[in-house]
Amino acid sequence: MNKYMSYLVILFMALSAIACSNIQEADMQALSAEQLKDKIAGGWAGKMVGVTYGAPTEFRAQGKTYEDSIKWIPSHVKGSIGQDDIYVQLTFLMTMDQYGMDAPAKKYQELFAKAGYHLWHANVQARKNYFDSIFPPQSGLPEYNIHADDIDFQIEADYIGFMCPGMPRTANTIADKIGHIMNYGDGVYGGIFVAALYSEAYFEDNIPALIDKALLSIPAESEYYKIVKDVILLHAQYPEDWRAAWTELEAKWGKVQICGAGSTFNIDAKLNGAYIVMGLLYGEGDPLKTMEVATRCGQDSDCNPSNAMAVLGVIKGLSGLPAEYREAVTAIGEELFINTDYSFNKAVDKTLEYAQKLILENGGKVSGTEISIKTQSPLAPAFEESFPALVFDKKSGVFSNDGWELKGKWTSYGKDEAKVSGTAGDEISFTFEGTGVSIVGNWLRDGGRADVYVDGTFKRMIDCYFFFSQQEHQNMNLYHITNLPYGKHTVRLVVKGEKRPESEGTNVYVSEALVFKTADKIHEGFKFSFQQ
Repeated sequence: MNKYMSYLVILFMALSAIACSNIQEADMQALSAEQLKDKIAGGWAGKMVGVTYGAPTEFRAQGKTYEDSIKWIPSHVKGSIGQDDIYVQLTFLMTMDQYGMDAPAKKYQELFAKAGYHLWHANVQARKNYFDSIFPPQSGLPEYNIHADDIDFQIEADYIGFMCPGMPRTANTIADKIGHIMNYGDGVYGGIFVAALYSEAYFEDNIPALIDKALLSIPAESEYYKIVKDVILLHAQYPEDWRAAWTELEAKWGKVQICGAGSTFNIDAKLNGAYIVMGLLYGEGDPLKTMEVATRCGQDSDCNPSNAMAVLGVIKGLSGLPAEYREAVTAIGEELFINTDYSFNKAVDKTLEYAQKLILENGGKVSGTEISIKTQSPLAPAFEESFPALVFDKKSGVFSNDGWELKGKWTSYGKDEAKVSGTAGDEISFTFEGTGVSIVGNWLRDGGRADVYVDGTFKRMIDCYFFFSQQEHQNMNLYHITNLPYGKHTVRLVVKGEKRPESEGTNVYVSEALVFKTADKIHEGFKFSFQQ
């Protein structure tokens, strides 16, 4: 009996070992080096094609669909050389080349802050934060970046997904570091989501299944997750009519809350991310149809077809894209993207190099022309939210009598565009009723410093200087605060009469204030028409 029991134990252990071996093998996916490079090239080519397809329509349709003709031919892909959808993330690749993949986030911020190209929104705030000594992750925090939920990281996280085939957890680790340079919450989840789309697309060509898998990489509590789920629901209800789906999506999610408040301009990551998903679902794998739907959804309509087309590029590989697309991209394969040392060809080669390194570091094998990838199950990061339930209430121009008080030698700038003073001790204050406020003004080459007080308490110093990469900005957020208890509050700016060495003056420019309130459960209880 003991011998029999021993035999059973040995047999059980052997079978268990075989089972574990089979599970381990099931986790491994094989690609040839040629296939991996082809898919990476397809992703980069898709970015270039998609961004130029939509470029002439960018923000031409705000709160409405774009219904004019789209006149694009493949040779227009040459315009991608100057697109921020591509050159920003190439700077991050340059950082890896110079300082290694494990370089601290501050080093990534430094190189893109000092790059010669222009930036906007969350990116330009992260650039300014660098020169104001606000470094990651603080540089992306809602307290220091009112654009925390904007699209910026979403449009520049592609390289992360490209170099993480079948490895969404590895992509998340990289995205967590880079995304918090300029974004937070849904702004970071946008980059994580698109990177996960690429990562999963190496081994999943069914579009609905691919989207479901990518969603598992972001928190289910996030509004980004919820809006994508709504697109999936709307597609199921209107499988042949993307405009009907768009109309219902707009009714629920289209109202601008933070960046662009008081206008139809919407550069929010989650809404534009929803348009990527609409392009993918209604495009059904067809490149031209995918780009057209993502573009006609409007708003940031060069970025969205660029992301959607890059997903198809990874699925199909460069070799599977239309011949005229391939030819247009390869024709400019050695041209450098502005203010980088990267071309398309170099981007493909370096991404392949980093992908192989990550594959090895994560339990895979690279042997000659054969590559085995230990695939990963998705794991969402901890939930974070930039501006919980914050909604726009009203605007107040500085030339109105609505809450403003000025002391000192303030004068008019331009054609009553702003009030300006560079005299130490001059004050400007704004009193409002709500839970948050943004004081808006100019960042110029003669900008100076001011101290900010909220309800009599000193908060921090601000600096209105900006002339990095020969760029100035008007109507920018100078200071904001949210999550105040509802009621009457006063924000006061006191001019210091001081400046950084490179500034040409000590001026502080103020143009208007945006007032916010907090609403409970903004989207809860909303019903689509077909659910009523």
